[in-house]
Amino acid sequence: MLDSKYRYLKTITKQLYNMKSTKVDKELEGTTPPSVFIGSYNYPKVYAGPLLSPSYEDSSIMDQPEQWISTHTSQKDIINYRLNLVRGKQTIGITDLDNNYIEKLQEISMASKSIMSEAEFNKKPQGMTFSAENTPHGPSAIIKKFDIDNVKWDHQLEKAYYDTDLKAADAVEILHEKNVPFTQIQKAFSVGTMGEGKNRKLVPTRWSITAVDTTIADRLLENVRYYSQIDTYKVYEFESLNNYYAILEMPTPWQYEWMEAFLKVNGRKSMIFTDCEHNKGKKEYSRVGGCYYTAKMAVLEQLDRDKEQAGCIIFREANENYIPLGVFNVRENIRHAMNSKPLEFESLRQSLDYIETKLKLSVDDFRAASQLLDEVLKERQTTLDQFF
Repeated sequence: MLDSKYRYLKTITKQLYNMKSTKVDKELEGTTPPSVFIGSYNYPKVYAGPLLSPSYEDSSIMDQPEQWISTHTSQKDIINYRLNLVRGKQTIGITDLDNNYIEKLQEISMASKSIMSEAEFNKKPQGMTFSAENTPHGPSAIIKKFDIDNVKWDHQLEKAYYDTDLKAADAVEILHEKNVPFTQIQKAFSVGTMGEGKNRKLVPTRWSITAVDTTIADRLLENVRYYSQIDTYKVYEFESLNNYYAILEMPTPWQYEWMEAFLKVNGRKSMIFTDCEHNKGKKEYSRVGGCYYTAKMAVLEQLDRDKEQAGCIIFREANENYIPLGVFNVRENIRHAMNSKPLEFESLRQSLDYIETKLKLSVDDFRAASQLLDEVLKERQTTLDQFF
């Protein structure tokens, strides 16, 4: 299913390449938001480098997804931010951290604000990149020379960097508890600034996003399993950036299903993709990719905060104007949903009837593609049949 989802999204993004990204020459002076990007192609030798803005103004908003939803930043503005970022890259072995270039990337990843920078490329950067997992960026080229001004590090990230006895998972948990923004944790993780010294390495950006989401979610779930179950059905919802989300929490032990529908995006056939886990969790990588883990993490943040346990089914509909912007879109939208006051219902049917009034598809459409929702409805029907 992961292959079919990515093929579907690839047909969407192909149509986006008539957009215009920033044009720069072989030399660029400006700032980095701060931002770094590690590719996965040719792993364990990967393309690593900074994302740079050809502007001397503060560019931090260009790589702060946590700010975009709360400030009602439009899809157009987000794309404009990202296509004005130029990607520089060099081929680096994932364990080759002891060199000046990687040290600069590590400094960038731990910076508390945008940094003055200058770069020289082997040729004029070209192209642009859209993906289902990562935020878009503008043109790219091999970087020949790269310099940055002095960097003021985030204090919490600096502490994790110098603690070479602290395991990476523990560092991620501590930074999350200290309210360091997710994207800052992920960037620092990706360029090998945390973990036991002998184990540090570069981690491709796409993989690091899922690794940080999973690490946080697993630690939160350890707590959530000990909380009392909720006693009603709760529906949280939120809508932005051409997506609608309904999060249904049920009075059961932890179980989870992610369901996403793409509704005739750019004229393509509507598709639904789903994956789930029961109480024991999931061992294999999700067939729907990083959205599964980032949504799970966002829900578990709320359950841990409220000291509750519940089963959870998420309905997502992306409408015809949707453009893939990366998994931040899911994480931050669901976080906003989970910070709202939920609607409460006495029964599963009442909660689903309400959700159906907000969906363009029917609940039965989602059920046909699901596993957990179908099981819950069949179990509920079996229980009712015992009374007649």
